[in-house]
Amino acid sequence: MNAGRLEQAGIVALVAALVALPTAIHGWPTTVIGNVFTGGLLASGLTLLWWRTHPRAVAVVGAGFLLLTAVLSGYGWFPDTTFAILAVVTLVAALGWSGWAAWVAAGAFVVFLFTMWVALGNNSEVPLVMFSVPSFLAGTVLRLHRESAAELTRRGRELEEERELFAELAVRHERARIASELHDIVGHAISVMVIQAAAGQRLVGRDPVGAAQVFAGLAESARQGHEDLRRLVELLGGTAVGGPDLSLIEEVVTRAARSGLDVSCRFEGSRDGVPAPVAHAAFRVVQESLTNALRYAPGAAVRVVVNGAGRELTVRVANGHAVQQSPRLSGTGRGLAGLRERVQELGGQLVAGPVADGWLVEATMPGGDHQRVALGGRG
Repeated sequence: MNAGRLEQAGIVALVAALVALPTAIHGWPTTVIGNVFTGGLLASGLTLLWWRTHPRAVAVVGAGFLLLTAVLSGYGWFPDTTFAILAVVTLVAALGWSGWAAWVAAGAFVVFLFTMWVALGNNSEVPLVMFSVPSFLAGTVLRLHRESAAELTRRGRELEEERELFAELAVRHERARIASELHDIVGHAISVMVIQAAAGQRLVGRDPVGAAQVFAGLAESARQGHEDLRRLVELLGGTAVGGPDLSLIEEVVTRAARSGLDVSCRFEGSRDGVPAPVAHAAFRVVQESLTNALRYAPGAAVRVVVNGAGRELTVRVANGHAVQQSPRLSGTGRGLAGLRERVQELGGQLVAGPVADGWLVEATMPGGDHQRVALGGRG
């Protein structure tokens, strides 16, 4: 026998013990109205069989049968043990409604008690109160506890769903960041190496010394690309890596100049106190701009200006039109889009597009409260 059937059997046995057995001992009624009276008592108790599935119906129907017996109390014998059924019915009534409906149920409960008191002859207030008010209050407390537990469960489920969503977004963001870093590192290194390799091929036959210098630069570019990848792998693996600063811009400009690019770099204001994320973004802006200049404007002069005056850091990279044949290096189309996202995450903005004399990339980011110390330019 499962738990539900066992509970129902217990309710039937309890009603029999509280109503049928005392009535039989006292003497079963012999009139029709007397049997209706006793039947009403039995029916009020048997409605509790459905208290789990239909608590409101049980409360209304059970209370109705109790009122019926109170009205017919002059035609039958009312066992005192029946007040236990009253207690359970009022408990179920308190469990059946919530919110504003619970206040309506409480008002109906007061009317019910008053009607019972009047019908029973104005001399039963003590048992009525003892077997109804405490059980109604207990049911109210139990209902509030259940509602609080359900609300906590619901909120816990929502928090878990939000946690999973945030985790998924974090994974996507991290993947996009890694893809952007790989694009910047590999794209720049490959572009520089292709340009140097092409220049070396042209010089092999007529200028062996120049070709050797170009290929030496090619090897240096490959080593630098490998070093950048190694640092990225260490960073992703949790190894502490020194925070970047604006000196990385000088390094990438120097390497680009060695590869044959006509590039100059000038710092204005101060480079002190620039947060590492901003310095890293500035470095990537310059690196991606130099890569695009190598791809789409070979032979053009490139001018890099980094202004660290005030609370903003401005990076401006301008190049002219191509003066040599393009090496036909195709990009992924994600370079500038990734830069724009990176700069916007830092609270800045990036503008890139054609100008009258070539192409311009300009990024402005919060750079901290810099001291105004003039820095010499390098051309």
